[in-house]
Amino acid sequence: MADGESSKEATARTLRNAFGNVLSFFILLLIGVLAFSIRLFSVIKYESVIHEFDPYFNYRVTQFLTKNGIYDFWNWFDDRTWYPLGRVIGGTVYPGLTLTAGTLWWLLNSLNIPLSVETVCVFTAPIFSAFASWATYLLTKEVKGTGAGLTAAVLLAMVPSYISRSVAGSYDNEAVAIFALIFTFYLYIKTLNTGSLFYATLNALAYFYMVCSWGGYTFIINLIPMHVLLCIVTGRYSSRLYIAYAPLVVLGTLLAALVPVVGFNAVMTSEHFASFLVFIIIHVVALVYHVKGNLSPRMFKVAVTLVVSVGLVVCCAMIAVLIALVASSPTKGWSGRSLSLLDPTYASKYIPIIASVSEHQPPTWPSYFMDINVLAFLVPAGIIACFLPLSDASSFVVLYIVTSVYFSGVMVRLMLVLAPAACIMSGIALSEAFNVLTRSIKFQLPGSSGTSQVLLILSMIKSRDTSLNTDGEHNDIAKTEKMDETVKERPSKKNRKKEKEPVEKASIRSRIERRLLVLPLEASVIAIILLVLLGAFYVVHCVWAAAEAYSAPSIVLTTYSRDGGLHVFDDFREAYAWLSHNTEVDDKVASWWDYGYQTTAMANRTVIVDNNTWNNTHIATVGTAMSSPEKAAWEIFNSLDVKYVLVVFGGLVGYPSDDINKFLWMVRIGGGVFPHIKEPDYLRDGQYRIDSQATPTMLNCLMYKLSYYRFVETDGKAFDRVRQTEIGKKYFKLTHFEEVFTTHHWMVRIYKLKPPKNRIRGKTKKSKLKASSTSSSKRSAAGKRNPWH
Repeated sequence: MADGESSKEATARTLRNAFGNVLSFFILLLIGVLAFSIRLFSVIKYESVIHEFDPYFNYRVTQFLTKNGIYDFWNWFDDRTWYPLGRVIGGTVYPGLTLTAGTLWWLLNSLNIPLSVETVCVFTAPIFSAFASWATYLLTKEVKGTGAGLTAAVLLAMVPSYISRSVAGSYDNEAVAIFALIFTFYLYIKTLNTGSLFYATLNALAYFYMVCSWGGYTFIINLIPMHVLLCIVTGRYSSRLYIAYAPLVVLGTLLAALVPVVGFNAVMTSEHFASFLVFIIIHVVALVYHVKGNLSPRMFKVAVTLVVSVGLVVCCAMIAVLIALVASSPTKGWSGRSLSLLDPTYASKYIPIIASVSEHQPPTWPSYFMDINVLAFLVPAGIIACFLPLSDASSFVVLYIVTSVYFSGVMVRLMLVLAPAACIMSGIALSEAFNVLTRSIKFQLPGSSGTSQVLLILSMIKSRDTSLNTDGEHNDIAKTEKMDETVKERPSKKNRKKEKEPVEKASIRSRIERRLLVLPLEASVIAIILLVLLGAFYVVHCVWAAAEAYSAPSIVLTTYSRDGGLHVFDDFREAYAWLSHNTEVDDKVASWWDYGYQTTAMANRTVIVDNNTWNNTHIATVGTAMSSPEKAAWEIFNSLDVKYVLVVFGGLVGYPSDDINKFLWMVRIGGGVFPHIKEPDYLRDGQYRIDSQATPTMLNCLMYKLSYYRFVETDGKAFDRVRQTEIGKKYFKLTHFEEVFTTHHWMVRIYKLKPPKNRIRGKTKKSKLKASSTSSSKRSAAGKRNPWH
């Protein structure tokens, strides 16, 4: 009879598990559809175009890859960027995104699905956002179970911080890198839980894909060693920890060195030294544990002394080598961006080109609520849940959230790294809360078996306490001492069977305590309603952020009038189309570096600088030209063979991201290389002004003239809607530049350098009218000289 009941219970349990697995599978499919579809607002509201600035370079590189093949891609020297230096594309890009999109395009065309390269690039980010949601489910499931995994996955599918970098058209490295980051962490935790060498190998391959995709791979190769060191210090070392870490360092470093943009930096820069140091430490610890299990206590002490002595010598030698390598570098082996993360004031002091990027600025408090919303309030609860109980996996996600919170506070761009950690913690918190609340309701519903189960548990605890009291104090003390010795000493093979009983008793007790965690029925119902309302608020905010805040492409701007009418500003594409159709193929275009990628990709013209920002001196040269008077700027641009100058101006329509607002960064970057450019010369009493109180240096610089030339003709007052003031110098003429094109809303203005001959002839004619015949002959003779000497 008992066997029949147990078999029925086993059958019912198997059916429940099977149904749960099927249900989880369909929920994950829906989460993937949600992650993909919520990122399509940009295509539905606007059109299928590439967004922002950097994605245009990635799109151009992908076009080259699909047209010319992988070998030409690795050896491609691009002579249309950074004139006259050029750029070796294959050795200076992270190829993961390009190779991924190129492979997708090749597979689709092999299946006779003729999609263009642009279409594949536009939809790559939404596709990988679904993959990232599934990877989040796998990672959180390894930490706290299926319920927490599903909750974390649906939160990540909608979190605004991730949406901002993965909407349709956002073809940037982060589109695939966040998936690679989460999947690498999942495989590390999976290896840590199972001790499988197969998963350890997959972890190294996932890390290799992350290295190919984004420079943020250094976060992985520092976070995992930190967790390994934490486990060793807290006495949680095991063979599984060794298997999870050692293959990753060896195989992962070898694979990372194969990526051309990384190369020997994988073993020569300070960002990677922490992994090597922990690699040595874990081998020393593994050797100590191995020796301890095979030697007697006396011999073990001798061996430990020997191992520690040799280990100290090796560590001192390694540290000496590292110090020598680090000391030989002016930045101590760290990159500029890494130093700006460790010291938030470093970039503003020494590298203004990094500090000038808006996404490298520290975030404001409202940006946290905008990008992760209610998750900010659920994260502390998730951290507490990870300590109940604390495991290797839960300690890793706690370390992940702590480090990501710090880095996101230094650089707003790294809010993207915080988003998965916040979703994981919030998923754990919501899952644990729903477990407690639903269990409380289940035990207190009329006709449920919860009351009898509680009474049974209480009787079990009472009988157990009674038996413990009759044993006497002497047995309790002896058991306590014995258990203390068991905890302190590493269990041998003989003592493992004896340890099973207290472990089983502890697990039974923990289950009993969990079953007794029952809240009042009314409180449970109210709490569930509040959590549902909180989730609804989160969904509404995420949909609004996806539809309004993060869907607009920066290349096409929109605004609404007072009567609700929609106005579209397509000035950028208008200007690039004019350059493409009205200039020669070999003409060089100068602009601030923000617009270099778009000019090369959309206008197909050679640029002086672009968004790669690898050569600070070249960028400083352009900044110096923009900060100089018209004649000096003409000489600089002419020496670079520049024929056209492009500036972005938002004073007429109120576009705040124009070159006048960026001008002080041009001054700072230019002054960092050319000392005659001084920022105080452009400020009035420490204030940046463009009105009548502006300094003469500001009013006469090239950027001011190119932006405000003929601006007074628009309204008669020359009122700047961005700076909310009338400009200081309204009427002036250009002597070395001529306006050739201004877009419909005056957002992009293009000027052409006047040729030297025309400028000299003008001077000659003027001198003939004013001077005598003798002086005029001298000036005409001077005009025939070489203008470069």
